[in-house]
Amino acid sequence: MDNIGKILIVDDELVALKNLKHVMKKEGYAVTATQSGQKALKYLEEQNFDVVLTDLRMEKVDGQQILKKCQTHYPDTEVILITGYATLESAVEAMKQGAFYYIGKPFRLDDVRQVVKEALAKVQLKKENCQLRRQLADHEGDVQIITQAAQMQKLLKKARQVAPTDCNILISGESGTGKELLASYLHQYSKRAKGPFVAVNCGAFSGELLANELFGHEKGAFTGAITQKQGIVEAANTGTLFLDEVTEMPLSMQVKLLRVIQEQEVQRLGSTTPIKVNVRFIAATNRNLTEAVKSGQFRQDLFFRLNVVSLHLPPLVQRTGDIILLSQYFLQRSNEQMKKAVSEIAPAVNECLTSYGFPGNVRELENIIAHGVALARGTCIELEDLPEDIRTLTIKTFRHKKEGGLLSLEEQETAYIKWVLKEVNDNKTLAAKVLGIDRVSLWRKLKSDKTKEVDLN
Repeated sequence: MDNIGKILIVDDELVALKNLKHVMKKEGYAVTATQSGQKALKYLEEQNFDVVLTDLRMEKVDGQQILKKCQTHYPDTEVILITGYATLESAVEAMKQGAFYYIGKPFRLDDVRQVVKEALAKVQLKKENCQLRRQLADHEGDVQIITQAAQMQKLLKKARQVAPTDCNILISGESGTGKELLASYLHQYSKRAKGPFVAVNCGAFSGELLANELFGHEKGAFTGAITQKQGIVEAANTGTLFLDEVTEMPLSMQVKLLRVIQEQEVQRLGSTTPIKVNVRFIAATNRNLTEAVKSGQFRQDLFFRLNVVSLHLPPLVQRTGDIILLSQYFLQRSNEQMKKAVSEIAPAVNECLTSYGFPGNVRELENIIAHGVALARGTCIELEDLPEDIRTLTIKTFRHKKEGGLLSLEEQETAYIKWVLKEVNDNKTLAAKVLGIDRVSLWRKLKSDKTKEVDLN
């Protein structure tokens, strides 16, 4: 947690109060303690607490009244009830009324530590979600590239610098990283922002169909051309034309596109009259364009025309700090689209997502969150709401790096063993069964020096 947890302890038994106060202070929390329920209510009026740990049965003001006070005035505060008269029925009733947990006396201090830790984690999650919502609200109405990663901030700064220059730009990056979104961002910060932003996927059409889409045609230009059609290049006049997956464009079309860029004019199919246009070109590819030029799949002169400035979008696995932020953004969008009110993502889900490799990048994360919102039965996405392959397998891709280079095969195996142990709560017999090895083999692997050194996180 980023800040110290603030805890209020209320118990009219002095020995229990002192023990709880000592244990919680030893954990590093800021603790306020009192034997009086009335004094507790006064403390609650004076300051905010993350967790209230209170005895249920007390004179004058009891734990139920303190719980009700917190629910009414401090909904983000979690209340843990303690009583010497614990029954299953009373525990269920307390949880129904909004208590975080119900602990019976005599209690084990380790159990109390764990419950308080979990309650604080939930409070911290609420705070983070609230902060994320505020951050997202600041971008409302703009082209939104949600990020807090340093490399992305540097990329966006460069994008804002080159956007007003009107030069052609080449965006590279894996599928799903948001190349069209970055192109739209460039258009927003350009002098052409009031003009049209038009996008075309060059890999979606054959050569002839792409020519028709880009340049349009005159009536009667070919069989079936019963009306005149304006091409995409014309439609983008005074604005920006985004050419996605430009490396998929046939060589014959590359020649025609080069002429359009050089002359700033377009000629419809079936016409001999060129039409002047004023268009800024932004191209994108998920392939290595330099290698495509070397292999003869892409014209070098067109490459130079498009690659005046290059911008590279990193894969999501290299900006894991953005995963939680993006998840909250997609949560809001999915809620709006599905008319649902899912407000939180469980800590176990966040942990699962931040350790996943995301071969489909940001687009895959969006789909996962949408899946979670669709299946969520309450206000929180739980682990069981994720797609089965995501929750049962945390993919550590070869793109994961350690300081100084990529992980070796042995280190990948070690990381996986540690992850399995974590998932089964360090039950080595069960872990060995999951791994498909015997317990002795697992013991040997755990004893190796390298297993001790590799950090799972």
